Amino acid sequence: MWHLPRQLAWFGVGGFIGFIVDAGIVQLLVSKLSADPYVGRLFSFVCAATATWIFNRRFTFHLRGDYGLFGEWSRYIVAMCAGFAINYTAYALAVHYSEFVRAWPSVGVAIGSVPGSAANFLGARHWVFSGSRGASAKASAKPPKHRP
Repeated sequence: MWHLPRQLAWFGVGGFIGFIVDAGIVQLLVSKLSADPYVGRLFSFVCAATATWIFNRRFTFHLRGDYGLFGEWSRYIVAMCAGFAINYTAYALAVHYSEFVRAWPSVGVAIGSVPGSAANFLGARHWVFSGSRGASAKASAKPPKHRP
């Protein structure tokens, strides 16, 4: 439990990186490529979630299951979908009701970021990076110690 504050701090740093990726990509897609802000946000989410997965697996969470890179990444994307659903709802409402946010969708990304963060942290900590599968596999692979 002592490492929870450290994990929260690092998760916040990773979240900030994810926000920069998410907001930057959706803003680029909407303002430069005339993409629909709702569709563009789906693409920017996958990019941001991938960026935060890379950061969080290196700095935030050190325990890992035995899923392999693609398995861990896909579990992470699924876990982030709960927070993204909350985030996207706030984003979509802001885009729908605000001409300013429609022109600057990165503001909508910021509005949606806060409420989805808790769900994302819990999913990452307790499902993706719990280490339970890897820890149990390592524990069962160790031979018993013999005492003379």
